[in-house]
Amino acid sequence: MADCWNTDTGEAVFRSRDAVKNLRIKVRIERVTSTAALSQHLQQQVLSQRDRGDIELETLTSKSHTGDNEEELEVGWQEKLFSQYEMELFQNEAACQTPLDRQYHTEVKALKRSKGRRNHRIFTYTDHDRYTNCLPFNQMQQAADLLTTTVSRPTFLAERMASVRHRRQERRTMDSSVPKSKIITWEPTEEFVKNSHVVNNTMQTMHIMGDLSPPGRLGQKENECLLLTIKTDGNGTVIVKPDFNKGKEPYRIVTEGERREVWRLTLENVSTAMKPEETEKEQNMYKDLYIRHKEYLNSLVGQDFEMPPAGILRYVMHGEIVSAKGFEYDNLYIHFFMELPNNWSSLPFQSLSGVTQTCRTKTLGKENVAFFSFPFSFEAFYMCEKESEESVPQWPVLYFKVLSLDSWQRYRTEGYGYLLFPAMPGKHTLTCHTWRPLQTGTVSALRRFFIGGSPELEDHSYVRIPGTFKGERLSRFGFTTETTGSVTFNLHCIQQARAFVDATMLKKRRQRVFDQLGGFSQQGAVCTILEAFQRARKKMQDAREGLPRDLINATSKLQIESSA
Repeated sequence: MADCWNTDTGEAVFRSRDAVKNLRIKVRIERVTSTAALSQHLQQQVLSQRDRGDIELETLTSKSHTGDNEEELEVGWQEKLFSQYEMELFQNEAACQTPLDRQYHTEVKALKRSKGRRNHRIFTYTDHDRYTNCLPFNQMQQAADLLTTTVSRPTFLAERMASVRHRRQERRTMDSSVPKSKIITWEPTEEFVKNSHVVNNTMQTMHIMGDLSPPGRLGQKENECLLLTIKTDGNGTVIVKPDFNKGKEPYRIVTEGERREVWRLTLENVSTAMKPEETEKEQNMYKDLYIRHKEYLNSLVGQDFEMPPAGILRYVMHGEIVSAKGFEYDNLYIHFFMELPNNWSSLPFQSLSGVTQTCRTKTLGKENVAFFSFPFSFEAFYMCEKESEESVPQWPVLYFKVLSLDSWQRYRTEGYGYLLFPAMPGKHTLTCHTWRPLQTGTVSALRRFFIGGSPELEDHSYVRIPGTFKGERLSRFGFTTETTGSVTFNLHCIQQARAFVDATMLKKRRQRVFDQLGGFSQQGAVCTILEAFQRARKKMQDAREGLPRDLINATSKLQIESSA
């Protein structure tokens, strides 16, 4: 008989895209008596020997077996079924403390007035019941011991997870204020890490219970037994413990006490399967939803690129200040700003400067490195002139200054540097070396060490040739400097422009084509094209001279307004 029981009481994890409200479970409990056990054993032997012509022992089946000794019930997700204890508890209005208790009081009164409840021994605890939230771990472990015949000890994590929900409700205050316990523990001990290492996901729980009291004595709390636990989250994960029988032997439940009664537990998933038509309809609905979402994203992005006006170059740079190394002091931060040359402009809300966070250095090899990983973005526009060359004469410049500030508020300048915007689009990793002004003498060195402070540049663009300098040669004679560290940048540059062709550029390109052509036949073909162009131009001038003067003035005025 020991081989007729299912001893695998572990939990099973299911994943479904269907709503959990469609879950239906059939629960069957049956008391194992001596007559029922003998009848079932003989029936199994008869069924196995039916081919031999033996008779069936139908007379041995007990008719009283289907009374109070068994119950079969179909339970839905979060369906509330009252036990005999709850029926007696909630019928008294004075025992109701919460709005949920008063709701249960109303439902119990309605059941009393009607034909009664459809369950006797099987009942449920839903997610909102206080018994579900405060179900102690020892009761859950006791139910697990009743379902299995092997001795198994729970893990430490299982014990902590069983009580984490109850602990979090106890910490909740009535005025929704922040608990007085420390939110962040900066120096956790090993015991604290061990006690706090739990996974607390938001789960909805439902318990299916069984009242295994003797006949005529239902409603005793000590005889309640946990039959099935169902947990689910919002991602379609359903955890069932124990698993459905799926055609296997029933589970064995042994009650405590002197009688030590044995019960059979059978669990079956009876959720309604979707019809092929409904499945196809759901797939088509998902497909239509994905198509609509894709169209919505395409409408946000658009089909065409946003092009700048003709003759304007759009320059977009997404950069990152990666690190700084080789500087004398710790706690570094960088102040940077952009300089726009002539014919360059930016949007009104565009910030042209920024400051990084203060970063401590880390020793790597023989150098101290400060990792900033500070992102910045910049967008500028270059307007081409008719007389300008085809290439951009000057590119924007990023000037930066590396500084240090310690806990005593000693401020020091560590170095100056600059970065010229790359002329080619794409990704660039650049390392810029820095220097700082140096004041000779012992007093300056002592001042820098003890109280901070050092010579600074009044104009940061003096790091390179300033854009406002109009001379031919910049003299730095007598200016003492010292080489310090370096700063690394990651740059992602994008350039966008629309072709701008004026008479000067067309003439240069035409001259370039003439220079590339060779041979008498090619020169003759080019001359023929030029003569046809001159004739067409003369016809346009003659037609213009034949128009009235007021029409010509009005057309010129409209052209001026449109260009403005």
